[in-house]
Amino acid sequence: MNRVAIFGAGGMGTALALLASKKAESVALWCREGDQAERIQSSRENAKHLPGVRLPDAIEATADFARAVRGAELLIVAVPSAYLRSTLASVSRLVPRGVPCLSVVKGIENGTFARPSRIITEIWGDRPVAVLSGPSHAEELARGLPASVVVAGENDALNLAVRDLLNEGMFRVYINDDPIGVELAGALKNIVGIASGVCDGLELGDNAKAALITRGLVEIARFAIALGGRSTTFAGLAGIGDVVTTCYSGYGRNHALGVRIGRGETLDEALAASSGVAEGVPTAKSVHAQAISLAIDMPITAQLHAVLFEGKSPVAALSDLMVRLPKVEWC
Repeated sequence: MNRVAIFGAGGMGTALALLASKKAESVALWCREGDQAERIQSSRENAKHLPGVRLPDAIEATADFARAVRGAELLIVAVPSAYLRSTLASVSRLVPRGVPCLSVVKGIENGTFARPSRIITEIWGDRPVAVLSGPSHAEELARGLPASVVVAGENDALNLAVRDLLNEGMFRVYINDDPIGVELAGALKNIVGIASGVCDGLELGDNAKAALITRGLVEIARFAIALGGRSTTFAGLAGIGDVVTTCYSGYGRNHALGVRIGRGETLDEALAASSGVAEGVPTAKSVHAQAISLAIDMPITAQLHAVLFEGKSPVAALSDLMVRLPKVEWC
């Protein structure tokens, strides 16, 4: 793939531009705001999201969407899920037909419960779509630190093309044949990320956090399996791999928000203090409603929902989790 267009100039979009530029002849990094595009293009740095990282000349930052997608052989979508539908719609008439897409969006749409890959085909028309997920903080990717992810989709040729484009040096790309599970894992892990942050905010210790992460992984896997995903995906990079980084990394916005709530802040206060979008907040609301509708047992998600949206104290939520009736572990 000689020309790649990346839709979204946040940390992940910029990090992927850096990776793609190692093999593609040119990479367009589309910015929503013209001022941002000009700053990045002139300074060769995305100072807001990846300060200190120089962008090679092969990357062109632009707010002109038509220019960005002209001649593109791959469109990479890296827009927060809360803004995905409206942002895609705003440029839909300019999107070339049939050009394949790679989604790195980690979230689920409130109300419709649509996965990002489905929203892309709804708005931009039918085309091959793959999803990329796994433990991959943009701040580390941009510094060339080792990372491994998975790409999944129904089009094998696209999966291989994405792998061959991005697999380079310290960035290792595996192929996974469960696109539903991979995409759901990328969204659901943020629920566990917030819950683990609450655990740290309450200073509950290592034992409690390990138990919460383990049981959280069990319930998000249970949920994904009910929607067509596979259990093995949650034992891999898109599942446990991404959960671990989300729950322990200092870069994790969802974990940081959970810590604030565990220390006594309200959701509004914690969101106001967040440096970026905490995808797990709307995801927790959507998943909780869907779990009730489908009669899927998700006790951690239910208690987190009560803390975030119903005014329940984190201590009361913890108590209710701990006094549940004992059960067989794998049920």
